[in-house]
Amino acid sequence: MLGKKEAEIGSERYYLVREDILPEALIKTVQAKELLARGEVKTIHEAAEQVELSRSAFYKYKDGIFPLSKLDRERIVTISMDLEHRSGILSRVLAMIAGLEGNVLTIHQTIPLQGVANVVISVETSLMGEPVAHLLEKLREQDGVSRATIVGQG
Repeated sequence: MLGKKEAEIGSERYYLVREDILPEALIKTVQAKELLARGEVKTIHEAAEQVELSRSAFYKYKDGIFPLSKLDRERIVTISMDLEHRSGILSRVLAMIAGLEGNVLTIHQTIPLQGVANVVISVETSLMGEPVAHLLEKLREQDGVSRATIVGQG
């Protein structure tokens, strides 16, 4: 199969497949999901009816197929940083991330030891105009940030 890529995440397997070889029900499921996401229809019944797909087929496939462009945009990066234990540093880091259109999802901070606290944050980067490398560079330039590295992304 030309263009096939395989990746394993946990016990699930994923493939990248050209649209022209997908069964019609899968393509129509994506179309119905797009109608719902754009607000062109209000219910699953309306979406399925508009693309001529049974509701049972929609429910069967809806959680298993996504356009590649959507998966590519929905990025979450986890960053570990060492911050000096001074007032306002974390606040400035968070403001800088927001200024780059990053959306902070989680924050975990350890108790400062020897004047340094480790902070691990998860940031959704789908709306950022700059690549994640730019975010990392800006974090490292922040006053009070002694280390910033990506520890995971997905």
